[in-house]
This record gives sequence, C-alpha cells and structure tokens, in this order.
Amino acid sequence: MKEIDEIQKVSQLYKVLSDPTRLRILLLLKQGELNVTAIAEQLSMEQSAVSHQLKLLRDSHVVRSRREGKTIYYTLDDHHVIDILNQTFEHIKHQ
Repeated sequence: MKEIDEIQKVSQLYKVLSDPTRLRILLLLKQGELNVTAIAEQLSMEQSAVSHQLKLLRDSHVVRSRREGKTIYYTLDDHHVIDILNQTFEHIKHQ
C-alpha cells in the first residue's frame, strides 16, 4: 500500500509541474524569494491568477510562504524542487 500511495504522490507532483505557468513561476522562484506582485509583474499576469497558481504549488509542497507584515513571500520549498527542475531541463536538452 505504501508504494501505491507514493506513486499517487509522484503522479500528483508531475501534474502540478506540467502547467507552463507554474513552471514559469518556479523558474522565477529559483532565483530567490518573491511576492505575488513581483511575480505577476515579471510574468505579465493578473495577481489573482498568480495567487491561484501559487496556492496549487503550496498545497503540493513545491513552494512555501512566509508573511512579513501584509506581504507574503514565496520561495521553493527545498533544494529537491531545484534538483527536479534542473534534471528535467537537462533531460530535455538531450532530446
């Protein structure tokens, strides 16, 4: 049963990573911590759309947030997220 549960979690992670907008957000966060306004500006998107994507990423433990006053800052959850992104992009370059 544990293996089936892990397979389900891996599948869910790849579903979250499969969206181009979420990938663009992750690539921005790879450079460092940002708030929703900064992400929205860099992606030329509405803040509400970015917030929705960040919630999905946060719920999947891909990003984490911290509050400073009224501002919420987002960052990649841990180095594994960077490793997954780097390995995936390296794989694509070899095709």
